[in-house]
Amino acid sequence: MDQTEKKRQAARAALEYIEMGTALGVGTGSTVNELIELLPEVADRLTSVVSSSSETTRRLLAKGIEVSELNSVGDLDLYIDGADEATKHFHLIKGGGGALTREKVIAAASRKFVCIIDDSKLVGMLGGFPLPVEVIPMAQAYIARQIIRYRGQPIWREDFVTDNGNHIIDVHNLSIANPVEMEARFNQLPGVVTAGLFANRPADVLLVAGRDGVRTMQR
Repeated sequence: MDQTEKKRQAARAALEYIEMGTALGVGTGSTVNELIELLPEVADRLTSVVSSSSETTRRLLAKGIEVSELNSVGDLDLYIDGADEATKHFHLIKGGGGALTREKVIAAASRKFVCIIDDSKLVGMLGGFPLPVEVIPMAQAYIARQIIRYRGQPIWREDFVTDNGNHIIDVHNLSIANPVEMEARFNQLPGVVTAGLFANRPADVLLVAGRDGVRTMQR
């Protein structure tokens, strides 16, 4: 079974969490794109849909699904998104697609966060995937210098601007033994919009697709 088929299986498993009357948040990325393909099957269960990126909005609209602003919807019942890495403690690294800030806002506003991944994303310790950090442009060099103090290797994601008009620094060579502490430490740096660690608000459910089907892990 290839990676695309695993992503499709995880996305289909997530449909079971969409109950009648659900206000849904939709993440960003290749696994979520598989979910968006399936959403028309359950569109009648949705009261509103909030998107985490302009790319996701474009895909939702192409499927005939109306997109609402979070400010007008309020709290959400369910957020479905992927991850670049996840642990058995439900801590995540996200932001490979550059939508980490809006994803984090929607996750915080959601009662339940279901994370859909294939088994290659489940790791013992976060940090193998470079940690994305969204920064305001004027702070880019300053933040990079601070990251070096934490023994990370900061690399600017060139020719990329987030939906919020900011830049991303991808931090390589981190072994993140305490994700909650590192998330707080990075987020306190002036000029950081947010770090792509989802540890203070972790996933509630991991749907992990492998060769033998989809495994459900619940926090």
